[in-house]
Amino acid sequence: MRAIGRTNDYRQLSKVYFIMKKIIDGKRYDTETATHIANFDNGLSRGDFRWLDEDLYQTPKGNWFIHGTGGAMTSWREAEGQNSWAGGEGIRPLTAEEAREWCECFGKTKVIETYFADQIEDA
Repeated sequence: MRAIGRTNDYRQLSKVYFIMKKIIDGKRYDTETATHIANFDNGLSRGDFRWLDEDLYQTPKGNWFIHGTGGAMTSWREAEGQNSWAGGEGIRPLTAEEAREWCECFGKTKVIETYFADQIEDA
């Protein structure tokens, strides 16, 4: 995994995006070739067990996925030893409906209106 967005001046760095590639069910999900759509970061420090940072991507073929990282008390955790958990990261494919629901959950209204207009209607 390689980081992009790095700079020698920490004051210019707003976010480092890590490049991750994973093949799931015969499909390649690659953060370097996909379009970054939205981010959610719960604001906790990386040392907190509940720290969560997720990025929504769309592949060039229109498929959706999340690249996420998080602490030991998040869905991104990884088993470490017999009864221990550690922070982890990964990629999870999403349907278009799941991607819209993720956006709804984290208040990404502009993203929903841009990418999921066919899934919404006026109340």
